[in-house]
Amino acid sequence: MLDLSPPLLSSGDYARELIQRQTRRLGKLQAEVLADRDPEGLHQLRVSLRRLRTALSQFGAALVIPDAVSDRRIAKVAGRTGLTRDLDVMRARLTSTWLPMLPGPEQKALKPVLKQLERDRQMAFEGLAATLREGPYLKLLARLHKWQQSPRFTAIGEQPLRGWLLEWQAQASSGLFLQAGWFVRNPQDKALHDLRKTIKATRYALEYLEPFAPEALAGWLAELRRAQDCLGDLHDLQVLCEALSDHLDRDLAKAAPALHEAIELQKAERWGQWLGQAEVLLSPDSRRDLHASLLTIG
Repeated sequence: MLDLSPPLLSSGDYARELIQRQTRRLGKLQAEVLADRDPEGLHQLRVSLRRLRTALSQFGAALVIPDAVSDRRIAKVAGRTGLTRDLDVMRARLTSTWLPMLPGPEQKALKPVLKQLERDRQMAFEGLAATLREGPYLKLLARLHKWQQSPRFTAIGEQPLRGWLLEWQAQASSGLFLQAGWFVRNPQDKALHDLRKTIKATRYALEYLEPFAPEALAGWLAELRRAQDCLGDLHDLQVLCEALSDHLDRDLAKAAPALHEAIELQKAERWGQWLGQAEVLLSPDSRRDLHASLLTIG
């Protein structure tokens, strides 16, 4: 662990530690993902890729990074993981949550769908595995490792971290509450998906500053995590409905009415939870409390 006491730690040194931590995790997780024994490995790989992108973006002004290590390249790998992960979530929900509670005819109707989802997942995983074994991804990791051995920082990166915490936190939280998704009243509005990504990116960035923040920030991070999870669950349920309708080649409400009713009930519950969370998070007092916590970082 780095010495976090002032004035020893520069912004560049701290960013390097964050990048190194995620690069090491990616190296360890690669073998686990390729073994394909536990879907949790893939989930953790996705998280590490996101956290790596956050660190590179958040502290970009402090770093001199090789052009080959770009957000676009990392995003391309992360995109490859998305379909496999979505299919893992869909199959898990169907087999462990929904299928046992359905009447016999619906269970029978869904068996071909499950087999097709399994085939789709295998194809998606083959594409992901090829990406993780290919030169571009391996070169990306190699260049990150090489940079960490002899890191280059900008003039800002050479400055003591604690003297620039206000700027780093301002960038981390910028625009969070200005997203259109906070104000939509249609659970299928695409702005909610964009908002979920913004909440996630903000949470990751603020977590990087948590060691220097007052305890109050931890409560806010927990609230953001709950909001992110609620929106993520709502999104997963919508994706599941669309996928099932496509595979059944007819409207889910007609093909599997009991399943459709159960999913719609859970969507309504999540939507109600989200509306309550959004109202609390958007309140003037809540926003004021968050900004007050951020202003005391350092």
